Amino acid sequence: MAKINVPGHDYTDGAHAEHHGHPDQEEMRTFAFWIYLMTDVILFATLFATYVVLQNNTNGGPTAKELFQMNGIYASTFILLTSSFTSGLALLAMQKGRRLALIGWLGITVLLGTAFITLEVNEFFHMVHEGAAIGTSAFLSSFYTLVGTHGLHVSFGLVWMVVLIFQLAKHGITPVTKRKVNIVSLFWHFLDIVWIFVFTIVYLMGVK
Repeated sequence: MAKINVPGHDYTDGAHAEHHGHPDQEEMRTFAFWIYLMTDVILFATLFATYVVLQNNTNGGPTAKELFQMNGIYASTFILLTSSFTSGLALLAMQKGRRLALIGWLGITVLLGTAFITLEVNEFFHMVHEGAAIGTSAFLSSFYTLVGTHGLHVSFGLVWMVVLIFQLAKHGITPVTKRKVNIVSLFWHFLDIVWIFVFTIVYLMGVK
């Protein structure tokens, strides 16, 4: 690299100047994810507001208290919160440079997330079998939309983690995979926070 020395200054050629003149690419991608996350906050806030307004509009159909089976919901909540813990352990393993441990904890997180989705799908099938479909009432329409949207996000996060596990197995811990692990972990914690609101506003308040 060519260097130009001037008394009191130290210049390098365009590559060094460009490095200081433009944000790091990985930082820009992380910033873009934060923007996406803010749009998700708006999305879920809108869905929660809609549910709160429509939760009593049952159209003579079944109510939340009649439909919700809380034992399964408690199990789902415990599983998802545990997956948040294992996701945090994956981050710790990455910071210590332990690739196999990182892959292992991500794999356990995927298994827990899959169990959560399985319980949620079973809940939906049970409710439809009981005659509580998405078109039965405004309450059920808002319920399925809110809880289903969260479930779709969890499913997307699971696919994301599986792809990332393969990338880590192939490329190891690099600046790119580090950024991806940090982002998917943040996304997963965000979904856990959303579920806490779902658990409280939809289920606990629905059966009281």
